[in-house]
Amino acid sequence: MKAGSRFLNAVSAFALSASVVASGAGVLVLASALSAEAAVIRSVQVRGAQRTGEEAVRSNLTIRPGVSFSNNDIDESVRKLYATGYFSDVRISVSGSALVVTVNENQLVNQVVFNGNRKITDEKLQAVVQTQPLGPYSETMINADIERLREAYRAIGRSDVEITTQTAPVGQGRVNLAFVVNEGDRTKIADINFVGNQAYGDGRLKSVIITKESSPLSFLTRKDVYSEDKLRADEETLRQFYYNHGYPDFRVISSEAVLDEANNKYNITFTVEEGQRYAYGGVGVESTVEGVGSEELQGLVETREGRTYDAREVQKTMEAISKRVAAKGYPFARVTPRGDRNMETHTIGVTYLVDQGERAYVERIEVRGNTRTRDYVIRREFDFSEGDAFNQEMISRAKRRLEALGYFTTVNISTAPGSAPDRVVVVVDVEDQSTGSFGIGAGYSAGGDGFMLEASIEEKNFLGRGQFIRVAVGGGLEEARSYNISFTEPYFLGYRLAAGFDLFKSSTSSNEYYDYDEQGVTLRVTAPITEDLATTFRYTYKEIDYSPDGDWDDVGGPGPEDDNLSAPYRDLVEKGDFVQSTISQTLTYNTLDNQTLAREGIYATLTHEYAGLGGDSEFYKISGRARYFHLLSTEADLIGSVAVGAGHVVGTGSDLNVFDQFTIGGRQIRGFENDGIGPRMPNGDALGGTTYFTASAEMSMPMPVFPEDFGLRAAVFADAGTLYGNDVGNSAGAVGTDMSWRASVGAGVMWASPFGNIRFDYAIPVVKEDFDETQEFRFSMANQF
Repeated sequence: MKAGSRFLNAVSAFALSASVVASGAGVLVLASALSAEAAVIRSVQVRGAQRTGEEAVRSNLTIRPGVSFSNNDIDESVRKLYATGYFSDVRISVSGSALVVTVNENQLVNQVVFNGNRKITDEKLQAVVQTQPLGPYSETMINADIERLREAYRAIGRSDVEITTQTAPVGQGRVNLAFVVNEGDRTKIADINFVGNQAYGDGRLKSVIITKESSPLSFLTRKDVYSEDKLRADEETLRQFYYNHGYPDFRVISSEAVLDEANNKYNITFTVEEGQRYAYGGVGVESTVEGVGSEELQGLVETREGRTYDAREVQKTMEAISKRVAAKGYPFARVTPRGDRNMETHTIGVTYLVDQGERAYVERIEVRGNTRTRDYVIRREFDFSEGDAFNQEMISRAKRRLEALGYFTTVNISTAPGSAPDRVVVVVDVEDQSTGSFGIGAGYSAGGDGFMLEASIEEKNFLGRGQFIRVAVGGGLEEARSYNISFTEPYFLGYRLAAGFDLFKSSTSSNEYYDYDEQGVTLRVTAPITEDLATTFRYTYKEIDYSPDGDWDDVGGPGPEDDNLSAPYRDLVEKGDFVQSTISQTLTYNTLDNQTLAREGIYATLTHEYAGLGGDSEFYKISGRARYFHLLSTEADLIGSVAVGAGHVVGTGSDLNVFDQFTIGGRQIRGFENDGIGPRMPNGDALGGTTYFTASAEMSMPMPVFPEDFGLRAAVFADAGTLYGNDVGNSAGAVGTDMSWRASVGAGVMWASPFGNIRFDYAIPVVKEDFDETQEFRFSMANQF
């Protein structure tokens, strides 16, 4: 008997019509006869699909003519048709040997608009919702879109946003859809509290985490916006802070954010357990890798017995050992620190166990969360790529590099199993942050250029490519002007070479006898030597022009009333144009723990410069500066620093020009003008000097009374220095050419404000010469946007 006859007999026997009645509320199956025996139909009839089309309906069915089907196939077909979003009602029934599919079509969305939104643009909201023009009007999809819009507003700190919808029919089964947004007020953070902390006060811990309490200026920084992701990142930040300051047992017991709906404010509480503070006990290395002895690895250890436990030092030691063993031909080498804890003395002995490790390869690197920064900018910070040997220490090094870029608020790197036991997937989760800044610098000198102001705009992740660009314009009351443009490509030609250029131009008419103009270009490239040491090569071409002003007489010299112009400057004006062509090389050593507010580390530079590749200058210069930071008191966040600098220039041809010599002042010795000390002509014209030495000491701490996370710090300092020697021709009678020291003391205020890092210094010269030029006040500002 044919299958169709068996089916009809079965239906007759039970006197039932097998049908499925489906609506938006659910699916009702009345097909008990079909459960006894699978059925076969000869054709499919579609009814009601006027806009969608019959073929579109058939393509979503799991039932085919000539193929047996069951209740499960009918259920699955109904689900698939509803999932398209084009239908408000679906019914499937059997009529004879035909399957009849009857649908009621949803209206189509003609247009999607947003009303009432001011804080988020239409374009950004359109990217959030899934309902699109010419798509189906689906209540389920629209409700999901409303929740997505609420989440977008919560991300900018507006948790009390209200979103409704309005529709307007436009005919032919189409409707305009409007999302009506009542943005409400900003959801603020009223309090951030810590429970269980003993070693550090609430203020110190608030300064560590990303989330900040709301203040009258919070609308500029947006750091008082609450999110679950930021809260998790703050937990990790707290852990790292304690681990790096001697508390290996620290843990966050809980972190809770409670919304006060009446006031639209969050109250956040971190409950922590600090544990005991530990120092290092005995430290050693044990290697089972053939040909790599423990003795040669011991010199790479940064942890020292007796010092406070610091997880950063442990990590750096692991990376250094792993890199050395990999260079010996063991790319899978594994370094495991083993701790030997002594509860009585509160010490941890650390032994670094080195073995060959298991063979594993990187299957792929998966980057997530970057909305602005390009994938390749992130991938290039890894020392490996897909297919290379997997090494955990390389992961840690890449994480540190990504964090140091300053492009992201959070960086998390995890691993997942690959397609085979020896394959690993590296997952990089990041969150972009603002990388542009606006800066203002200002100063005042009683003579010279008077009040000076410089404004700059810079972007260190230009177009998400990791490129640096800066434009600066400066000016003064005495017609002084300056212009600078800088650009840096951090990975030139695909290598870890930071190549770039600087264009500069400046002019001043502050001197009553001549105008000074300078313009030129610098080409540079920086190559890393180690993680902390880099070298930079530069070529600079500069044109310098001294031109007479209106007081200069018609025969090419100063008039009778201009006898105060010193001979060296007369020579400059009479010659007029100069060219300086130099090459230089700089070594930079940087171990600072934070580039904005350093508490530990060293920053040092050493520069060699040679002029003589054409042009009017011929000399060799060497100069350097080093500054050391140390946290004097962890509990009080008291930071001390000392700095020293020195330089010497010697002519390699004829006499030096005035602009070839060193000039120092307020930048190195506060309380003096920028070229306020050193050799001068009797009329006060600065000549600069051939040799200088500087020294400085500073101590800063959070400003008393103010909350520590407000970012206000006070500083006291003492500066000293000397600039002497002179090799400028026609400078007979110059004063200050001997080694005479100057010194100053002062106080400053630093504020990590929403407008930027602001610093104001007041310094009093306590040792100076009569001919020195002073400047007691100094101000500067730089801002993130």
